[in-house]
Amino acid sequence: MTDIAHFPLAAVVGADELKLALCLNAIDPRIGGVLIEGPRGMAKSTLARGLADLLASGQFVTLPLGATEERLVGTLDLDAALGEGRAQFSPGVLAKADGGVLYVDEVNLLPDHLVDLLLDVAASGTNLIERDGISHRHAARFVLIGTMNPEEGELRPQLLDRFGFNVALSGQTVPAERGQIIRRRLDFDSDPVAFCEQWADPQAALRERCIQARARLDSIELDDQALAQITQRCFAAGVDGMRADLVWLRGARAHAAWRGADAITEQDIDAVAEFALRHRRQEQAPAASPPNPCLLYTSDAADELDGV
Repeated sequence: MTDIAHFPLAAVVGADELKLALCLNAIDPRIGGVLIEGPRGMAKSTLARGLADLLASGQFVTLPLGATEERLVGTLDLDAALGEGRAQFSPGVLAKADGGVLYVDEVNLLPDHLVDLLLDVAASGTNLIERDGISHRHAARFVLIGTMNPEEGELRPQLLDRFGFNVALSGQTVPAERGQIIRRRLDFDSDPVAFCEQWADPQAALRERCIQARARLDSIELDDQALAQITQRCFAAGVDGMRADLVWLRGARAHAAWRGADAITEQDIDAVAEFALRHRRQEQAPAASPPNPCLLYTSDAADELDGV
């Protein structure tokens, strides 16, 4: 066990909805990550870290709350550029997170200028650093996981919508589960190596299920019938834009792959409905005719969904 700091996701008690949302993102990272809401002490960061073990790279990178812009995007050594004729790039958090998980704790407290940078990179999948006429570009595709306590402030709407899924954890846990949680935490703290070995088989089974689902994913059609149901329900929920439709469709396909099915069914659509709608649903749905599902494929819609 090379990394004893990560509590195995298979050993987490409860939080079944969140574990499912994380697994679906491991199956299809294009879903766009998960925003986890809940009060303190709900093991939000423990659950988020558990996702890294389910991804191909296993990379888990944290963006500190007090990080500078250079820490996020990286730096260019201009002296090296003058002396060697090429820019020497020192990678930042975005470069290190490529192919893995970028984790932002208390994401609602992130400074606006870092939010703007994060939005640009999350949309394009590319980080561009420019300084005095010299530039460097690198891939930066990651599963974005954010945690927040709603009592400590709201999240900017642009960043809120960037998260594919939203899951809220309740602070109320029944006594039986509370006892299990405390016992497993104590066991882990006492001997992390032994604890991870004890849970190695269930964790390996969870990882293998995600691997098999990823392999099956592209064979499952994003069919028009599923799309029609989703667009109708997004319209009924009064969501703005088209991101919810696309995220929901991708999530439903990932859920079908998770089940081992070869097609999306209503079960899959229902399973991810709240994940996709919770942070996008309006108080009142608009009183108008339902949209044409083909709208998703118009040029304007394609522009809006660029980078999703």
